[in-house]
Amino acid sequence: MKIDRAEVIVTSPNRNFVTLKLTTDDGVTGLGDATVNGRELAVVSYLTDHVVPLLLGLDAHRIEDTWQFLYRSAYWRRGPITMAAIAAVDMALWDLKGKAAGLPVYQLLGGASRTGMMAYGHASGKELPELFDSIREHRELGYRSIRVQPGVPGLKAIYGVASNTGLAGNKGVRYDHEPAQRGALPMLEDWDTRAYLRHVPTVFEAVRAEFGPELPLLHDGHHRMTPLQAAAFGKSLEPYDLFWLEDCTPAENQEALRLVRQHTTTPLAIGEVFNTIWDFQSLIREQLIDYVRAASTHFGGISPLKKVMDYAAQYQIKSGCHGPTDISPVGFAAQLHVGLAIHNFGIQEYMQHGARTNATFQQSMTFVDGFLHPGDRPGLGVELDVDEAGKYPYVTAYLPYNRLADGTVHDW
Repeated sequence: MKIDRAEVIVTSPNRNFVTLKLTTDDGVTGLGDATVNGRELAVVSYLTDHVVPLLLGLDAHRIEDTWQFLYRSAYWRRGPITMAAIAAVDMALWDLKGKAAGLPVYQLLGGASRTGMMAYGHASGKELPELFDSIREHRELGYRSIRVQPGVPGLKAIYGVASNTGLAGNKGVRYDHEPAQRGALPMLEDWDTRAYLRHVPTVFEAVRAEFGPELPLLHDGHHRMTPLQAAAFGKSLEPYDLFWLEDCTPAENQEALRLVRQHTTTPLAIGEVFNTIWDFQSLIREQLIDYVRAASTHFGGISPLKKVMDYAAQYQIKSGCHGPTDISPVGFAAQLHVGLAIHNFGIQEYMQHGARTNATFQQSMTFVDGFLHPGDRPGLGVELDVDEAGKYPYVTAYLPYNRLADGTVHDW
């Protein structure tokens, strides 16, 4: 089964996506996701100029060999652009292999370890009534677990709050649905860590009082705290029994998690900005985290995601893959197939795509009673409507950024 054609397709139905489509000499097609939010065209160039010429004529069944070839032959390894390009190839090859075998990819990974995967949704609000309404809306949609992102008094626009459209907002688009704002320049948000640390525990106290002790609650710190601040914050949230605290401090400083771990029993999730299994090596070996947040799209695809989860299983660490709308339906499907097959699945982030995206990427995935399933179509279970994709050309868009009150750029 030789690769006969490779196309890089850019479309922007509700946001920008980069998709690799491979076609074999007998006409079978496979899809891979290469989207890097806010830097999409860099991956387009990497694929078009450097990777596609290497794929033509290769045996599509040799997934591991092709992965190693693309990773090692470049010499300049890792990084989100390189790994997203490799991920797209890897996903597309698994998609092809599944279709050739007449099986969904999860069957090729060892078969299902569960009947469905619990998902969590994103509830938010500037004030408590708005936040409570958002939690209720998500529960009505079927979510059994909820990420809670509150506004902070005195701050105009911060990450994850849907109604914050003053400093950063696409007209008519929920902010938490797509934080990358269309326009020539990134939008500015404001930040105050001390105000955040004071306010958020009071929000979780109110949420627990309103919704009770059984509802699993999550929170994303979005890399904004120092290690000491993160340690104190995790401690302050212990009475509210969080499912996890995500990205409490910048993930690049992995030793920082030792300090956090020493001072709090709040479960920790990290890794959505990681690109390779080696980024998790010490965090897993030293049991400094509880959930692996890797995204198949930015992590090199299905092959390394399965490997890192097998490694994590030795230490009772579970999956919690990154899954907002900057992961295309193709990349999301790839994660679901891995999540269904591995023993140590934890939870799956699930932010629902818009209608135009769902029309462009036709999916077999289901979400029923709070649980996800990739479906049983051969391959990944996603097909790209090329004509529909052609209606939505690329639009310049950037993620926001932060400045403190004194004008200093801060982690977003």
